[in-house]
Amino acid sequence: MSLYSEVFYSDEINELFSDEKSLSYLLLFESSLAKAQAEHGIVPNTSASIIASCSQADLIDLQALKKAIQLGGNVAIPLVKQLTQLVKNQDAEAAKFVHFGATSQDVVDTATVLQIKIFVEWLENQLNTLQEVLIKLTQEHRQTLMIGRTLLQQAKPITFGLKMALCLESIQRSAERLQSLKGELLVLQLAGAVGSQNQAINQKVKESLANILGLKATHSWHTHRDAFVHFAAVLGVLVGSIGKIAKDISLLMQTEVGEVFEGAGAGKGGSSTMPHKRNPVASAIILANAQRVPHLVATLMTAMAQEHERSAGLWHSEWEVLNDLMKLTAGTLERSIELLSGLEVDKNRMLQNLELTQGLIYAENVSLALAEKIGKSEAHKLVEKACKKAVEEQKHLKQILVENQNYLTETELQPLFQAENAIGLSLEIIENILSKYEL
Repeated sequence: MSLYSEVFYSDEINELFSDEKSLSYLLLFESSLAKAQAEHGIVPNTSASIIASCSQADLIDLQALKKAIQLGGNVAIPLVKQLTQLVKNQDAEAAKFVHFGATSQDVVDTATVLQIKIFVEWLENQLNTLQEVLIKLTQEHRQTLMIGRTLLQQAKPITFGLKMALCLESIQRSAERLQSLKGELLVLQLAGAVGSQNQAINQKVKESLANILGLKATHSWHTHRDAFVHFAAVLGVLVGSIGKIAKDISLLMQTEVGEVFEGAGAGKGGSSTMPHKRNPVASAIILANAQRVPHLVATLMTAMAQEHERSAGLWHSEWEVLNDLMKLTAGTLERSIELLSGLEVDKNRMLQNLELTQGLIYAENVSLALAEKIGKSEAHKLVEKACKKAVEEQKHLKQILVENQNYLTETELQPLFQAENAIGLSLEIIENILSKYEL
């Protein structure tokens, strides 16, 4: 493992893609295939039992297997050879039925799907946890006033609860995308050399094997990789959505802003030279992953134009990339839960920052009120001129308006310069989003 194996990734998911675990899923395919064929009288029951007893990862010579992969071009060829010998050592007749009728890609693709199945279950649980954290932040800060920013500039007030609610909704959309693609993704690959199947892997065998493995039976997708690419794209969007959250938090942690902070901890966020620093380390890790993931998705997309019934190189290019994509997604999700669970929100600093522009952030509020008296166009011109004057004279916008217009009195202007009256439908939007959850 690399020095960064616990930084950018998840230990639990790293283990899922370990050599031993990967071997176990490849061997599960082989033992389950023999069992399915035995159900239909193609393989003797005793042979299927012997094949199953030999399909254990700890019986495989892993180092010899790795060296032999170069010669065969994929793991299935040397693995089947080792497995056949193990079976032959027990029963020569049973050895005839190892990998009976299947092709290498059937083994590799199905094993990959089995790992994806476990990964998706883990991912769904983690997404539920992330949503719970975001729901809590939304509820706690539904009325926490802060400035909304556009193009990195102060725009107008919102609440931190609205910010979190919109993040929550983006994560929910990813959860829904993940749920919707499972039908096309969690499918068996059992099609034989050129996708046409054969008597040893007929439709009844295929359906039995799919049932044993908890997958869906379908026709060959050897060189039709759309489901994997769709899956990759969904992961890419999820990581991008989490990256957006991390980006905002890192910006809110800037010294000049100081509205939100990652949870403090011994040794966390420090600098090797500057003792005063409190760096957005979790956000940085998430953002680093968000930079890497899109290129992995692109690799899978560029590998879609696979030739004929078996690709030379394009299929092979998916293996490590797909694993890396899942591992990076897992790490991103874990870091985001850690980040948001310990988030510190400085409500007072948010209120202080609302006053930095001396009332300019309430210009839209005033313009809408004036529009009822003098029309939208004239109101916009008046307020725009007042804003320029306020900046030039370094005065509060309300003072300029009191001195330079007769349409709204100071008493009428006062509520227009209160943040809670300038948040639009923030509270209603929050309630609408939270209403989708059982709270």
